[in-house]
Amino acid sequence: MYAVISDRTRQFTVRKGDRILCDLNAAAAPGESVTFDQVLMLGGEGAARVGSPTVAGASVKGLVLGTAKGPKLVAFRFHRRKNVRVKRGHRSHYTRVEIQEILA
Repeated sequence: MYAVISDRTRQFTVRKGDRILCDLNAAAAPGESVTFDQVLMLGGEGAARVGSPTVAGASVKGLVLGTAKGPKLVAFRFHRRKNVRVKRGHRSHYTRVEIQEILA
């Protein structure tokens, strides 16, 4: 069984045992349980159930494993012959979550 969930700004297709990187949730400590209530679609056993906008009564439970950093992104601005060179770096912070169960 799989589910498509929405976590604030991003959507994930998850199965039991999957590990995902969600946007940083500073309030969640490692070992805590997290519930995703916005389930957009359920599938796997028989016909898929698509919500409008969410599937009623469905949720996904996960376990917080900790925090992680994403890859370094470099934004470089350059104008030739103008002596303009600006280099900025950015690294997003994420919360690592392991999916425990899908409740339909």
